[in-house]
Amino acid sequence: MLRTAGPYISVNVGLPRDVAWQGKTVHTGIWKAPVEGPRRVRRLNIDGDGQGDTAGHGGEQRAVFVYQDESYRYWQEHLGRPDLVHGQFGENFTVEGLADTNVCIGDRYRIGSALFEVTQPRVTCYRLGIRMDEPDMPALLVRHGRPGFYFRVIEEGDVEAGDEITLLANGPESMSVFEINALLYLPPHPRDRLERALRIPALSRGWNRSFASLLEQQRTSKIAAGNAGLGPAASPPPAWRGFRPFRVSRKIAESGTVTSLILEPTDGHRAAPALPGQFVVVRLGPSEAQAMTRSYSLSSRSDAPPYRISIKREAHGAASLYIADSLRVGDVVEVGAPRGSFTLRQDARPVVLLSAGIGVTPVLAMLHALVAEGSTRDVWWLHGARNGREHAFAAETRGLLAGLAHYHSHVCFSAPDPADRPGADFDSAGHLDQHLIERLNMPRDGDFYLCGPAAFMSDLTAGLAALGVAPDRIHTELFGARPSLTPGIAASPRTPAHAPVGAPGPGPMVSFARSGLNVRWGPSYASLLELAEACDVPVRWSCRTGVCHNCESGLVAGEVSYAPDPLDPPADGNVLICCSQPKADVVIDL
Repeated sequence: MLRTAGPYISVNVGLPRDVAWQGKTVHTGIWKAPVEGPRRVRRLNIDGDGQGDTAGHGGEQRAVFVYQDESYRYWQEHLGRPDLVHGQFGENFTVEGLADTNVCIGDRYRIGSALFEVTQPRVTCYRLGIRMDEPDMPALLVRHGRPGFYFRVIEEGDVEAGDEITLLANGPESMSVFEINALLYLPPHPRDRLERALRIPALSRGWNRSFASLLEQQRTSKIAAGNAGLGPAASPPPAWRGFRPFRVSRKIAESGTVTSLILEPTDGHRAAPALPGQFVVVRLGPSEAQAMTRSYSLSSRSDAPPYRISIKREAHGAASLYIADSLRVGDVVEVGAPRGSFTLRQDARPVVLLSAGIGVTPVLAMLHALVAEGSTRDVWWLHGARNGREHAFAAETRGLLAGLAHYHSHVCFSAPDPADRPGADFDSAGHLDQHLIERLNMPRDGDFYLCGPAAFMSDLTAGLAALGVAPDRIHTELFGARPSLTPGIAASPRTPAHAPVGAPGPGPMVSFARSGLNVRWGPSYASLLELAEACDVPVRWSCRTGVCHNCESGLVAGEVSYAPDPLDPPADGNVLICCSQPKADVVIDL
């Protein structure tokens, strides 16, 4: 049935600009202003409009943002702001009617000569706070249930102020923008509602993945882990809280640069099994004052402890040098329970294990698991090392592969020694890259597990995608902290992580395990995010408002609280700074 929602009020456009914010330069298209006369609405945008951050805004499913005049009146009263003008919320269409509680995902509207479909609520970000001069504005929109919504352009056409808005079709499942928004951000995420949302074809891919992840959590775990959003899959809860004492029972030189530690618990309780590919957080050091906290992947069969971790000696790595030169057999270190979502999937598809350097450790644990279970899957082993002297676990890997029914192996040396034998010690000189993968004719429908340095990871991930491997078949783990994700903020030179300026704070120790930094909490920091930024620790996503569902946990930012388990900060703590990391970066030492 045709229905008119009301006169269309304003068409607003604006091109991205650079603005100064907290000593940084932000490129943003949040500044919109009303225009007169007809404007052509195209598949990705409106003529004269643009987005500064196309990763978080814009695209086919977020082509046009709609906000309501009623919400303007609400915020004018709530904020005491009579100065609000159309376009101030960054919307392209300011409309009468079309309340978030009435508009449903999948609804189709005719405006002017263009046809639109509702795809998702708006996900607000810090740039709205800049535009409004209200830092909490993104969170307020979620808290007050007034996000607005996005249109997809079904048919391009012209629109102008005063055009009528006509409802042509109701969305399937009749789930309103308000309901969809609350389903993502507010507990308890009812299963039947999640299933209904996933049946809406118009729902954007990002929101679909968030709901699918929440539903999968409910199917596989009794513990609510929050909004997994666009981050990695949720892993099982850790087997114990905090740290337990483990003794170094053996110390093994795996190569000229890699040392393995065999760790056994000293408290009389058996260590829990781990999933192949998981890691442990280890606290070690000659004294409490010099304690270092690091995360290391388990490198051997993990369903039957003791644990083995393998550490590469780095020229300026305090922990790796301590392990190589000072740690002795019989010494005690503290170990957190195995955790992590980079784990071997259980299915019948081919398995491709790709690693470089010390990145071999988690995929080696996966290889152990495949052999232990007598797998008949097609297994591909590809590894890159500098030369034979630095090729750790070479004999161990060959022995494991020989125990599989179907396997393929290829080892690359980037700088072979004269004594390294082609065809025996290595298969080709150079690096693992897209061209080599294409030449080896690996199955495109397998699960690909990648671990190694940042350049290796980014190049291979892009190469696999170019060869047609689906994104959900590419699983990655990175050693070391990833670079910060600061959408819209101009890049600046990378500064190594360091202690904050000034005297240490009086609070508990906060360890940035991926960055190798231990600092005391102080009252001058409003959040862990602020402490991380003061230390130049790379910050993933750096969400300040807790409304960005690119984050794994959907936590509330801007708060700090402490948990009984220092390795698992609570759901009301500001740990969004690390939730997209493949390994925990923040450890609060109570």
